[in-house]
Amino acid sequence: MKIGSSGKTLSATATIDARGLKIAIVCSRFNDLIVAQLLAGARAAWARHGGADADLIEFLVPGAFELPLACQQLALTSRYSAVVALGCVIRGDTPHFDYVAGECARGLMNVGLATSLPVIFGVLTVETAAQAEERADPARMNKGGEALEAALEMARLLHRVRA
Repeated sequence: MKIGSSGKTLSATATIDARGLKIAIVCSRFNDLIVAQLLAGARAAWARHGGADADLIEFLVPGAFELPLACQQLALTSRYSAVVALGCVIRGDTPHFDYVAGECARGLMNVGLATSLPVIFGVLTVETAAQAEERADPARMNKGGEALEAALEMARLLHRVRA
């Protein structure tokens, strides 16, 4: 991919390193079988990128709607390099999906902007349980691992920007 008229390109992959970082993961208990897979993918990515077990701290909330408040409180502690929100919202027969998914996404974005800490949206918003299973499975789409890697990359980026 070309950037501007300079002809420089962006690397398709960034060097991702978890060493020395401390990450909070907040997991929704709703749709817990799916979220457990997201968490397994995130844990595997953390280990693969050299993260210390003691520096990946996990928290639980009842559902996706509660993720923004928990992430905000964790971000405000200044103990973490990033916060990852993991959850799953599956469309049903009522508009409930639209409210929960939309407000969760907006809330997490607002937390990141207000606290200047990377807050990663690792919440699946899908039409069916089959779509959720495919995206959560660490051996398939591994969206939990992707969310953790996004947190690492953003934490490193902000460290460089602020240096």
